[in-house]
Amino acid sequence: MTRWRTYTDRLIVLAVILAAWQVGSVLVGPYWLSSPLAVAARFTAQMLNGELIVQGGYTVEEALIGTVIGGAPAVLLPFLLRRHPVIVAILDPFMVGGYGAPKLAFAPLFILWFGIGIESKVALVASVVFFIVYFNTLAGVRALDPRLVQMAQIAGAGERHVARHIVFPAAVPHILAGFRIAVPYAIGGAVIAELISSNRGLGYLVQTGAMNFDTTSVFAAILAATLVVHGANWLLNAAERALLRWRPPPRAVLDTGT
Repeated sequence: MTRWRTYTDRLIVLAVILAAWQVGSVLVGPYWLSSPLAVAARFTAQMLNGELIVQGGYTVEEALIGTVIGGAPAVLLPFLLRRHPVIVAILDPFMVGGYGAPKLAFAPLFILWFGIGIESKVALVASVVFFIVYFNTLAGVRALDPRLVQMAQIAGAGERHVARHIVFPAAVPHILAGFRIAVPYAIGGAVIAELISSNRGLGYLVQTGAMNFDTTSVFAAILAATLVVHGANWLLNAAERALLRWRPPPRAVLDTGT
């Protein structure tokens, strides 16, 4: 009942948003704000002729490669530095500075260094993903109860076994949370990088629609990017269910004596 109630409430919220959108389109005119029906029609047409699929594929490719390049070292580094807190303390202000630096301000530099091809978009996405995943992974490593590690070491477990069977499983929820936060930023970063300089991708469609004062095309490309984010989030949820099958269900944790 709770699940169906949630779905019903979501549909109600969606209907309210679409109704407000339609009213806004009528008030200001479709030239400034395209209607939901027009956007749905354009989205369907561009899906059927393959334009959104092709352009969206470029954006997904850039976001995926950038996420792997930025996310892999962000996951490994906290594990490598787990037993070196002094090095972590030394790097901390630089990591915080890198995290706080506006990544979009580096987009022109990435274009200058790597060109207008996919490399500059991947570099921007990787710079966005790295710091988000790093700090989440570091939080997971730090949150580990040291008594578990001490008990494993007393039982004769080596560093590799401790990292594999104790530290990594404890950090997995934090790692997945980091990727869940980072992936929408990765897709958004790829789209914005395409807006700055590109001849393909969803950002290119947004730029072309804006230059032609075609708000319908702009909203159709934005809708496609939003659906890509939802698809990526669904995949991350599936990965979380697969990797965290060992965890007891929430009710078993809350109910005393079970």
